[in-house]
Amino acid sequence: QVQLVESGGGLVQAGGSLRLSCVDSGSNFNHLVMGWYRQAPGKDREFVAKITPDSSIDYADFVKGRFTISRGNAKNTVYLQMNSLKPDDVSVYYCTGGYYKKTYHAALWGRGTQVTVST
Repeated sequence: QVQLVESGGGLVQAGGSLRLSCVDSGSNFNHLVMGWYRQAPGKDREFVAKITPDSSIDYADFVKGRFTISRGNAKNTVYLQMNSLKPDDVSVYYCTGGYYKKTYHAALWGRGTQVTVST
């Protein structure tokens, strides 16, 4: 059984917005550092954003000012609001859960949700 389940992906025109959600069915959500990664066709998986249990946030440079990560601890849910989407943002987006020790260690992964941006 997959613990992290993403939703909210889809097709959007360039400049548009999408909001991804990820629900954690486990019992340790409030202690996890939650994050989002993405992988475009033919490219390596890359870090997008992460948020700690007390909502300290980091973003990859390529999404700063456009994407916003947030979490709802009462709902065991992490969100990724994506604005001003570009064709370069086309990827499968993965939700992650893990911990931070010098760097972020993503121990849990969802199956991903596809984001497609049309020109």
